[in-house]
Amino acid sequence: MSSSTLSAESKIYVAGHRGMVGSAIVRQLQAKGYTNIVARTSAELDLRNQAAVTEFFEAERPTHVVLAAARVGGIYANNTYRAEFLYDNLAIEMNVIDQAYRNNTDKLLFLGSSCIYPKLAPQPMVEEALLTGELEPTNEPYAIAKIAGIKLCEAYRDQYGSNFISAMPTNLYGPNDSYDLNNSHVLPALLRKFHEAKVEGARSVEVWGDGSALREFMHVDDLAAACVFLLETYNEKQFINVGTGQEVSIGELAATIKDVVGFEGELVYDTSKPNGTPRKLMDSAKLHALGFQSRVTLREGVESVYEDFLDDIERYTR
Repeated sequence: MSSSTLSAESKIYVAGHRGMVGSAIVRQLQAKGYTNIVARTSAELDLRNQAAVTEFFEAERPTHVVLAAARVGGIYANNTYRAEFLYDNLAIEMNVIDQAYRNNTDKLLFLGSSCIYPKLAPQPMVEEALLTGELEPTNEPYAIAKIAGIKLCEAYRDQYGSNFISAMPTNLYGPNDSYDLNNSHVLPALLRKFHEAKVEGARSVEVWGDGSALREFMHVDDLAAACVFLLETYNEKQFINVGTGQEVSIGELAATIKDVVGFEGELVYDTSKPNGTPRKLMDSAKLHALGFQSRVTLREGVESVYEDFLDDIERYTR
């Protein structure tokens, strides 16, 4: 099996380079001096189209692949477009992973999601908890597709000796995030709510639940640094969790965002709304044991994303 790590000559294909994760990985690769990066927009290359993906790989023959492309969305989208979330993500993974093998790619990194774990997995969630219980029903199609991606990487490694690795990130935020109030995750949604309340002079902002639920948040630049670290150093079959190891209550998160935005009104908890899972934390001990630690604190991260949000507010709020 090849354990080829990155070099200045490596030709790196980043699938999903315009998304929050893919764009951060491109920035990190460039910052570390890797300049031979290949990318295609979804309009240029539909990764669901087997013939198109075959043609792309045969023409470009990348030495390294980062598979950060996926159909993603919040709870509503996941639950409403169940067939598309399952089909599209399966098709993307099958086409890219298979062509990476067929065109002798040295190494592939597949990016999954923390939703792969059972709904009632013991906390913090260790890699070994995979497939030990039922999934959260609302995002089951997406989770099943991501589990299939992990298993594809493992199967190609077992059968063909392909150096295909997988990483499972925790909750992410950062530049190029979605601030759609119906479809975004909790941190960007709260940031936009507090900003709009400040602009409109509102007296209060409502937060669902009682604020006690515990969550883990990682700035996407830290994830990107972890991904490049794994591309450079990690060659094992076992997929690996990527998180900060720190958790914060939704109440603490809301208070931090309120302070950063400068909203002076009240924070009101709507306890008639659900809290969601009481706790959701990844166990990232394996990653930390390899020598990687995240650097961006939650406060620093929220400050930087608010700055980015204000700089490009028309794009983020249209």
